[in-house]
Amino acid sequence: MGYKIAIAGATGNVGRELLNILAEREFPADEVVPLASRRSQGVEVSFGDKTLKVTAMENYDFSDTDICLMSAGSEVSKQWAPKIGANGCLVIDNSSCWRYDARVPLIVPEVNGHVLEDYMARKDRLNIIANPNCSTAQLVVALNPLHQVAKIKRVVISTYQSVSGGGRDPMDELWEQTRAIFVNDPKESKHFTKQIAFNVIPHIDDFMEDGYTKEEWKLLAETKKILDPKIKLTATAVRVPVFVGHSEAVNIEFESPMSADDARNILREAPGCLVVDKREDGGYITPIECVGEFATYISRIREDATVENGLNIWVVSDNLRKGAALNTVQIAEVLVNRGLMKKAA
Repeated sequence: MGYKIAIAGATGNVGRELLNILAEREFPADEVVPLASRRSQGVEVSFGDKTLKVTAMENYDFSDTDICLMSAGSEVSKQWAPKIGANGCLVIDNSSCWRYDARVPLIVPEVNGHVLEDYMARKDRLNIIANPNCSTAQLVVALNPLHQVAKIKRVVISTYQSVSGGGRDPMDELWEQTRAIFVNDPKESKHFTKQIAFNVIPHIDDFMEDGYTKEEWKLLAETKKILDPKIKLTATAVRVPVFVGHSEAVNIEFESPMSADDARNILREAPGCLVVDKREDGGYITPIECVGEFATYISRIREDATVENGLNIWVVSDNLRKGAALNTVQIAEVLVNRGLMKKAA
């Protein structure tokens, strides 16, 4: 028998992608229930070849549901995740709300999926598992196999993040501003601090006292929690006029030698990674090619002669998939495939 799965935030970008991926990967679900706020009740969403109607989350009884895949924002998660978990339904949360809570595991299955075995054996668990930030997920998938061979000392990351990382409204804003430029209409910036069309903005989320943004801080804190707290990291997060697909330029300093050839061979064998690295025109991946794909793509692998044991890589992934919905579903798959998930009564 399959599982009963609820999708909280089913009408959003990630919620719809969750439904697509559950269907594509043939997750063993006997029933999938899309949930959203009262104003979305009755809205239709697609699940494979089926059409499902959205139920208001406020009216839903979670006691007979096995897993809730939640992508409804931090405030909703803060209010609802503990209640849902207390009802015996396991929450896999895509917001930032629970990522830094020491009681909650932060999981990228290819990197630290083994953590789930101990967590699910605990009787005092919150019944919440956190999904990392979109830029973190693809980063640690690329770093982990290298870190296992030659310990990483320091990482410098520059992200080039698509507007879909902010939701549907920022995507609409990029489209509207682009159209306005071509027809000479006024350009409005509602969701970005500056014009995003034909521009790049070195500012994602709020500024902190030290000059970093929260997006940059998330990347550092989450990588340490998932991969290794001893790694030193610094980051600059940039929003770019791309609809889907996050890119990262990553400079890595290792404790021991790591050649470009060694890194290329290691990454080719690593789970979740796909190396496309030809030193010729077009011999690399850009966001357009990664859209709709499950893999984290790695290109431009080369040694950095300015530091001892240095390496540069280019990392690209579909942020709505590996950065959010795919990773969430993969966590659920680990729980099911390893026999860690008991069905609700």
